[in-house]
Amino acid sequence: MSALEVTNLLFEEKPLHVPTFEEVQEVLLKELPTNFAEVSVEVVDCPNLSNPPFHLVKPGLNGSPTLIEVGGAPYLLPLVDRSKVYDIEKVARKAVGKDVDLLAIGAGAGPYMLPGVNCEGIYNVNVKRDGTLESGSYYSYVKGTEESCQAVKIPHNEARFALLANIFASEGNPGKVLRVYCKTRTGNQNYIESIRLALAKKYPEQCVGLGGAFLLKSGAAKQHVMRDFSTTPIHTEEELNTWLKFYNMPAPLVAVGTLVTNEYDLDLRLQHFHSFSKSHWAGHYHIDTTPDYVEYEGYFTFGEKIVRVDKPVNTHKFGRD
Repeated sequence: MSALEVTNLLFEEKPLHVPTFEEVQEVLLKELPTNFAEVSVEVVDCPNLSNPPFHLVKPGLNGSPTLIEVGGAPYLLPLVDRSKVYDIEKVARKAVGKDVDLLAIGAGAGPYMLPGVNCEGIYNVNVKRDGTLESGSYYSYVKGTEESCQAVKIPHNEARFALLANIFASEGNPGKVLRVYCKTRTGNQNYIESIRLALAKKYPEQCVGLGGAFLLKSGAAKQHVMRDFSTTPIHTEEELNTWLKFYNMPAPLVAVGTLVTNEYDLDLRLQHFHSFSKSHWAGHYHIDTTPDYVEYEGYFTFGEKIVRVDKPVNTHKFGRD
């Protein structure tokens, strides 16, 4: 299955509100303690995220930071549209609009043509100026009758992904970032949700977008992997959750993705993070299952713009958690 040409896809671009790190630091230090017992929020020089335990393919998150949302759940549910296959190199290049090496990280449906079944995608790609790729990406799928989780490294030359994705793209440069550390969850919100809701409360009339990576340092997380494409239509959250396969995945897990504070009239997914480990675990992050001893460490920066690619004409609001 070849990828759709970007010239045939609609790209819609809007600027995002970019607050100062110091202002957001103050906001998160006020709000996150309602959900976690220990909280630290700092403005720091980005550590080299290409080193363990993060294993990103470029060291930083800075330089033309751009949030990209491609496709959407309506291309998967109620029934799959297998024609929706995209090229991460071409999409990221056009969305950012610069002829430089790019880091593209995030969450999406996987390249189903590789395993021959539906799968999750955990994207971590150095899109090089010469058109080649350096990939630290994974796909994960539900394997066999035992329904174990199987994570597989995506080859360096594989640019295709399917159906939907939320990608944070930048030049991958060093620079200032926001470090958000949380330990011992006392509330009902997951780590990303607690950050997003704090920002939405502070900026109700604006759209703020954040991208980056976080590490589940200790504990475990509820994560799903999609089973193979359903042959019967899925119309409700109950049907969806019966189709998905849920796992309790242990730390350490590295999650990549994006969040936005509202849909910005672009039918956006508000948050979407997928994680991987160096073992066989990888999937869609929901929430930790060990609140008493969970520990998170994340590094984020703000998107300067959001680019909506191939937005579904006929949409719905389920299947976005």
